Amino acid sequence: MNIPRCMSTQHPDNVNAPFFSTGTEISGEEEIFEAYYSFSHLACDEQMWDYEGKENDNYVIKKLITKYPSYFNEKRLGRDVFITYRVPNPTVEKGEAKLLLETLASIPRSFDASNMVYKDDITPIFEVILPMTTSSKCLNRVYHYYKNFIVGLENHPFMEGDITIAEWIGKFLPNKINVIPLIEDMASMSKVDLILKEYLSDKKVESQRIFLARSDPAMNYGLISAVLINKIALQRIYKLSQEINIDIYPIVGVGSVPFRGNLRPETVKRVANEYPYTHTFTIQSAFKYDNSPEDVINAIKFLRQRKRTKPREVDEVKCFEIMNKYSNEYAKQINNLAPIINKIAESVPSRRKRKLHIGLFGYSRNFGDFSLPRAIGFTAALYSIGVPPEILGLNILTDNDFDLIRKIYINFDEDLKDAVKFLNPKCEYIPDGILKRLKDLSIDIPQDEIHKRNSDLVIESVKKNNFIHISEYILSAANQRKFLG
Repeated sequence: MNIPRCMSTQHPDNVNAPFFSTGTEISGEEEIFEAYYSFSHLACDEQMWDYEGKENDNYVIKKLITKYPSYFNEKRLGRDVFITYRVPNPTVEKGEAKLLLETLASIPRSFDASNMVYKDDITPIFEVILPMTTSSKCLNRVYHYYKNFIVGLENHPFMEGDITIAEWIGKFLPNKINVIPLIEDMASMSKVDLILKEYLSDKKVESQRIFLARSDPAMNYGLISAVLINKIALQRIYKLSQEINIDIYPIVGVGSVPFRGNLRPETVKRVANEYPYTHTFTIQSAFKYDNSPEDVINAIKFLRQRKRTKPREVDEVKCFEIMNKYSNEYAKQINNLAPIINKIAESVPSRRKRKLHIGLFGYSRNFGDFSLPRAIGFTAALYSIGVPPEILGLNILTDNDFDLIRKIYINFDEDLKDAVKFLNPKCEYIPDGILKRLKDLSIDIPQDEIHKRNSDLVIESVKKNNFIHISEYILSAANQRKFLG
């Protein structure tokens, strides 16, 4: 079975617009070309498609195979390369709930579009990603809705003695879909094995994919907690796979900024070593568009050819002890920084015209007394004032804590060094005790003068309440980092 290794996504964390974009924001139609480009030129083998109810989303399969026939005759959608919908979760996203039904109903139509061209039974879409999954019930509702209320209607007659729906408009294929849980909060990650076990208990499958978020846990609980909870989840997934004798293929959603995963072309070996059991990594926009195409292609080639091994053992009890005190300190510091984050985030340039998915806490993350922007804007705002979010909360941890962290989070020092290159040590917003802790950890702070100068200008703009040029300063700083947020 061909399980994709590199999932191209539409996360808008890029500084530079790609060559095919007519403006600074990628439009819906340009995302069709983006999917083709990610497959044909960058050699990604999967495109995650964030469905937000726009017409072109519904027709992505038809548009791809009609616009680029020579490529998709050779590399078949659903066999060699894959489009995977990320659907709304009605349990959480009430305003988007009925879009789920439209998205699921479009899957048989995509099959028909492919079948009309290729005259075979290869289904181009057979998996969907369900974000903010917190229980097996969430997954089963999607699975059974498709099976019972889309495919299941085909044998129903319109009225007694009349033809069936299938006789009128044709059969509905595929007859079932795979549902991939996207787990985003710490409580659900800590019981990911139970969620999967319950979901798989009544299904005859050879394999199952599971998607672990990396950005939202970092934003909600801090960098160290995000890495540790991912390690715990991967360990529990591995043990479950052994127990129920089903191959489980983890996906980890990593971005270019260290806070969100630190996956860049030059760090692919490092990140693969950090998460050896992970089968699929996300290739987000900064990775694709803020680096040279040659470096991107070589990095994706490495990720697709690497061999997966079992996860390293994690002492879960000690990890939870560290996470509890660290995330509490992190939360206090974020609560203090929230006003400046929100002011700056409003000026962080947009890179996509379509709305990306809402997170666990809605479009704004409720954090203590404040609401905060989504992860990319949040991270960009903090970097723009020279306060990389990776450093927050470190002051609460002891030397013994760091000894344990370094055994589990093997790239901790390297990731921290990558982040503090863009720290502005003169910034008044750095919480007390952080600079001293970095010194104790022997983390050097090599000064990026251009980044520091821009962070000074951002801070000055906020103080003077003059936001005319602040977006320029934010982008200039981001260019130094090669990621927006």
